[in-house]
This record gives sequence, C-alpha cells and structure tokens, in this order.
Amino acid sequence: MEMFNITEDDFESTTLKAGKAMMKVAFSWYDYTLFSMMLILSALIGVYFGFFGKKKQTNATEYLMGGKEMKPLPIAMSLVASHVSGIALLGVPADVYRFGSNYWMSCLAIIPPSIITCLVYLPVFYNLQLTSTYEYLKLRFDTKIRVLASFLYAFGILIYLPIVIYVPAMALAQATEINIHLITPLICGVCIFYTTIGGLKAVVWTDMLQFSITIGAMIAVLYLGTVESGGIASVFQKASSGQLLDIDFDSNPTKRDTFWAMMIGWSFSNISYLAISQGCIQKFLSVPTFNDAKKTVYYYIIGMMVIKTSTVLTGLIMYAKYYDCDPITAGSIDKPDQLLPYYVMDVAAKIPGLPGLFIAGVFCAALSTLSATMNCIAGTIYEDFVARYMPKDITQKKVSNILKLNVVIIGVVATSLVFVVEHMGTLLPLTVSISSISTGPLLGMFTLGILFPKANSKGALAGAIASLAFSIWIILGSYLYRAWGIVKFIPKPASIDGCDFEVPNFTPINATLIEQQSEEVFVMFRITYYYYTIMTTSVALIVGYGVSLLTRTGDEEPVDRRLLSPIIHRFLDKNEDEEKGKYHSIDKALHIVALSNNKNGLKS
Repeated sequence: MEMFNITEDDFESTTLKAGKAMMKVAFSWYDYTLFSMMLILSALIGVYFGFFGKKKQTNATEYLMGGKEMKPLPIAMSLVASHVSGIALLGVPADVYRFGSNYWMSCLAIIPPSIITCLVYLPVFYNLQLTSTYEYLKLRFDTKIRVLASFLYAFGILIYLPIVIYVPAMALAQATEINIHLITPLICGVCIFYTTIGGLKAVVWTDMLQFSITIGAMIAVLYLGTVESGGIASVFQKASSGQLLDIDFDSNPTKRDTFWAMMIGWSFSNISYLAISQGCIQKFLSVPTFNDAKKTVYYYIIGMMVIKTSTVLTGLIMYAKYYDCDPITAGSIDKPDQLLPYYVMDVAAKIPGLPGLFIAGVFCAALSTLSATMNCIAGTIYEDFVARYMPKDITQKKVSNILKLNVVIIGVVATSLVFVVEHMGTLLPLTVSISSISTGPLLGMFTLGILFPKANSKGALAGAIASLAFSIWIILGSYLYRAWGIVKFIPKPASIDGCDFEVPNFTPINATLIEQQSEEVFVMFRITYYYYTIMTTSVALIVGYGVSLLTRTGDEEPVDRRLLSPIIHRFLDKNEDEEKGKYHSIDKALHIVALSNNKNGLKS
C-alpha cells in the first residue's frame, strides 16, 4: 500500500485538482424544507419569549438570566450546545482522521475542571449573584482590573465568533454551491433576530431545539458510516492498522497530541471555560439554587462526554471509509475541515433529507454558540462599559433595549470578520490558539482574587499584562513559523493505493527533514497549542503574586470572605477574619451591601 506523510500545510500549497471532483449536492425539496423549518422555529421561539411569554424581556434580569427560573437540564443542554459549535462537529472529526484519537482524552479532562469549578469558583459567584463575572474583579481589586478583564473577554469573543459563523457557512456552501459570502449574513441575521428579542430564555430553548437536531444529524452520520464501513469492528480494525488508536504517553511538550497534553493542557482550558467565563457563570446563576447549579455542571459533563465521543467516532469512521484513498492526498478537497461535509455528501446524498439534516445540524451547533455568546457579551459590555455613563434613574426597559442593541452591533462586527477567518488555517488549532490569548490572563486574574488573599490590584494588573504579552509573543511566533512552513505537524500516514481514479504524481514531504527544520526553532514556538492556557495562566499567577507581595503594605484593607473561595476560609488569618466587615473603600463597601440586598431579594 502506497503511504504518504503529508504535513498539515501541504494541502494548501499543492495544486492537485485532477482527483475525484468535489461532491456538490443540489438540495432536494426535502433538504430545503427541513433546513428552513429549523431556522423558522428558532426565530419563532425568539418571537414567543420576546412578545408573548409570561414575562417579556423588559428588564436586565429577565433578559440575561431568564428571571432565575431556569431548570438545570435545559441550562446544561444549552451549555453543551453552545460549547460544541460547528467547530467541534467539523474540526474534531477531521483532526482525529489526520492525527489520531488522542483527542478523546479530552473527555477525561472534563472531570477535574468540573469538580474544581463546583468547589472553588462557583460558590463565590453564586453567593454574590453578579450579572457580570467581571464585576467581581472590581470588588476584589479595583475598576482598572475589571475594565481590563472585560476588554480581554470582549476581544477574545470578537475574534472567536467569526470562526463560529464561518463553519456552517463553509459546510452549506460545499453542499449547495451557494456563495459563502451570501450564506454568512443569513446565519447571523436569524441568530441576531431571536437573540435580540428573546433574551436568555430564547437562547436556552432554541439551544435545546438545535441541539436535538444536531444530535439527530450525528446519529445519522454515525449509523450510516458504520454500516458503510462494514460494522464497528471493521472501523476499529482499520483505525488500529492506521495507528489512529495509538496513545502517545511522550512527555515532550512539542508533540502535538499526547496523553499529557490533553489531560493537563486541556484541563486548564476547561477551567477557563467552566469556572470564570461569562457564558457559563451567567447560565449557572439563572437556576434557583446552588444545588441546581451543581446539577447543571454534572449534566454538562455527561453531555460533553457523549458529544466528544461521537465526534471522535465520526473521525474514525471517516478513516475507515477513506483509509486507502485519502481525499486530501488525492486532491478531492481543498481543506481538511471539508472532510466531514465531503463524507456526508459521498455516502448520504442518495437518502432524501439526510444532507439537509446534516447541514441543519452544523448550522444548529453554530447558532447555539453564536446566540449564547452574543447574549453574554452584550451583558458584559453594558455592565462594564456602558452602565457607568447611564443616568441613575434609567428604566429597566431602556436597559433591555440597550442590551438588544449591543447584540445587533456585535453580530454585525462578527459577520464582517468572517472574511478574514477563511484565510487563517484549520479550525481546531486556530480556535484553541486564539482563545488562549485572553483565557490565560483572565484565569490568572480570577484565580489570584479567589485563592490568594494577599494578592492586590497592582499584582493582578502586572500579572495580567505579563500574561497577555507572553501569550501574544508565543502564539504569534508559533503561527508565523507554521505559516512560513518551518514548523509543521505531521499527520498519520495516508494512502491513495485504493483510489479508483487517476491521481497525479505527488512527492511526499520528508518527515525527518521537517523534524530537523523544526528543531532549529526556539522551543517555545514549537510547544503544542494545548499548553498555551496553562502557560499563560502560570505567568499571570507567578508575576501577579510576586508583585503583590513586593507592593503589599500594612494598611491594606482586609478581603471580605465572600470574595474568597470557601476552601481557603480555614486558612485565613484570625485578625483578618475578625475584621471582615471593615472597609476602607466606600465604593467597595456600597457594592457589597448592594449585592447582599440583591441576593436577599432574589431569594425572597
């Protein structure tokens, strides 16, 4: 069997187009009907909660937190749906197909962060009942830290959202030959509509609808692929022979997919998402009790394990289908992220409605992420940037209208940035790398505040700036070296021996030569992107705590216990514990009093 080692970027430089033609499927009326029904139902849910629900979205609590009447299971499903996105549906199977199934270890890497979230971070946020998680940083440190954190969050989201939008647009364009630049406004237009008028309740219930369709699409693809490949035993046999099931326990941090990279690196990425992100905390606070919030986390673990396992199996099934005729090597597709749409169109086009179900599933996953994220960032921008300029007697209806305007503006900006994303490489590495720019500094700041009583605002600021500078340096440097072709990740061997069409002569890349070239690059630029969050968080903690100790004075005000994690209360200095009610900052004291009143009012 003829095998090739092709690097991650070779498919972009080669001009092979003579292989099997890209499969373009003109949707049947079944496909268009199913796809249109999904969009119409999503819009109608927004209309219902915006105009006809028992409680219309006329105040911030209703709009952002669903009036704190949400149930754990819908919230957990919404979290899973918003976290999965089209990036997971398309990017992960393609990644498994090319680099092996080590990604499945991320299922295990969900458990420790979930436990840490429930024990360390969530109790603080739930007790304070904050609309914006970044309001915590103002209470714990000062306004400058809050503004910096909110800016980092908004910056990271505005870079991430265009990727989310691009994924389903690419899939639909591949299936129907409709121009991707025409599809993109359609995705955003529907999503902006129901998110704007329906608030969190519309987001959660459309997430449930869309998540159900996504699951249906995944089940259909898994079943059809398993049958097409001769059964699950045949799938694993071919995957094993292609080295896709090998678990790499190498501790070398420059290796792309290893057991340690997934278990350690991915765990920190999960903590940054579950424990401090506005999207998660806002939904955790939308349930009535803390026990409900913990139930939401547990349901989330189960849901994510199911989804991740399904996407890994999808990648293995695709490999079983193309193990002896790789579409990338043969020039049948332009990008690895097109593998799954190509596969679906290859094996499912003869079944009426199935291509439409698949594309609807990818759209649903993207819409879930997009709507949830826009709802969250709208609240953050208002609370941290707009509210301070609003009159004190502003009505809740006006606040709600401003939040809706924020959603529209964010959606338009994200849509315009899609045209940049389509030129920036494969989805999974791009997403993990970009998100690390902001997640490391943010996780560092929150951890300093929640776990380190001696940390002060000067330390938090210094740690965040150092972490941000470090993340930009390492991520930009790594991206440039990969763009120049000096550093490359080498996928598993691919074969074209079984192709039933002529493939032009192709000279495979010398893997040994690539490794030698990569080793000449500074080691920090070769480290796998899975470690970016833990590295940038560590910089924030080390610099932040060090500066805090160096700048700490004897007259600093004690930290209120409510701003610290319950797990460290036993270690607090007795003198500080006795003075927990004293404040030298009038602003901070007023905030704590207001939060206590809000909490009591919400419980009554």
